[in-house]
Amino acid sequence: MSTRAQAQAAAPSEEHCIAIRPGALTQSRQGHHVFEGISAQSTGARALCMHVIAIPPGGRARAHLHEAHESAVYVIEGEVQHRITAGAGEMAYIPAGVPHLPINASADAPATFVAARTDPNEQESVAVLPALDALAHANLTADVVDLESARR
Repeated sequence: MSTRAQAQAAAPSEEHCIAIRPGALTQSRQGHHVFEGISAQSTGARALCMHVIAIPPGGRARAHLHEAHESAVYVIEGEVQHRITAGAGEMAYIPAGVPHLPINASADAPATFVAARTDPNEQESVAVLPALDALAHANLTADVVDLESARR
């Protein structure tokens, strides 16, 4: 029985605080290695999700955007490039609808970060943008990218 199910069985009519450990390593639609954490599915969250994401040395995700929700990351180790560069101990904010392409530019050190989003079903509004995968971060600005073409 999951942590959420145990909490609901104890008192189904009350709200509960739930502590969980990041779950199994999975692959997201955008190509991240994700340790699943808080989401609608794991805790019953209604307005956010939070996961731990690991990018191996030289690794990257696919270019994508989150159509209907904002994202924020806190870098635990390494350095992550997401249109901007954020290093260990730094945070980055990504508005809804902004294309980004997470990259770990290090050849020998992993990058690990906590990602929080304002949609409890984190993958629901992800739009993968294969046409942007080859572009440099400088070209991933909303004013120079034709998003409709990129989605095809």
